[in-house]
Amino acid sequence: MKGRAVGLRRKSSFSDTIYFATILFLFLPLFVLFTYSFNAAKGGTWAGLSLVWYEKLLFESPTLWRAVFNSAVIALGSATAATILGSLAAVGTSRYRFKGRGPIKALSSMPMVLPEIVVGVSLLVFFAGVGLKLGMLTIFIAHATFNLPFVFLLVDARLDEFDPSVIEAAHDLGADELQTLLRVILPMAAPGIASGFLTAVTLSLEDFVITFFVSGPGSTTLPLYIYSAIRFGVSPVINALSAVMVCGTIALVYPLRNFLKAFAARA
Repeated sequence: MKGRAVGLRRKSSFSDTIYFATILFLFLPLFVLFTYSFNAAKGGTWAGLSLVWYEKLLFESPTLWRAVFNSAVIALGSATAATILGSLAAVGTSRYRFKGRGPIKALSSMPMVLPEIVVGVSLLVFFAGVGLKLGMLTIFIAHATFNLPFVFLLVDARLDEFDPSVIEAAHDLGADELQTLLRVILPMAAPGIASGFLTAVTLSLEDFVITFFVSGPGSTTLPLYIYSAIRFGVSPVINALSAVMVCGTIALVYPLRNFLKAFAARA
């Protein structure tokens, strides 16, 4: 027993070491970025603490804020559209049996496994074929398209978890299909729907490849802005913006996580 306990402690110590090394590997670049957002110098040499880049971010970066605004509008709009369509598709394929159900579920994951450059080129060819001018609308359609499979799979996985007898009980109590959908199915699927929405927002905010192909004049998003700025050297203002976004994300994650847990427990 004593030897077994020693073996378990060694395994636990090794696991803890791997865990902390992985966390360090993931978050050390963020720490460096956050630190250098307070560097007074523009280059890599440390020149003391300063808020100059945050001042430039707030008062001297209208083009950057326009790109941030475009990214936020596209991310929230496309994530909302993808969440509605993906959730309804997941409910339909989960609740009903129909011809072609299997192939439809298989095809729904195609945008996830295809290289983004293939998706971007195919969307560009499609928009050119239908005569749609490249701009914010084409970016919105493209982002909603490649976000939809992620929402579909997350909601579908959530729907597979709960007991279908709950739906039968709702019907026995006199609920019709619409009432069952609104009062039983959607509340039970809410954590999956919320996860799908947040995933879609994240994917939209960071996407570059597809956006590069389907964007037009006046529709520059944040990834496109940063890419264009690389040619002249990335300004530390980007570091400041990244630090603000990281802090904002951390501030939102924990309240949202607790809310989803409470909602799932109540559902």
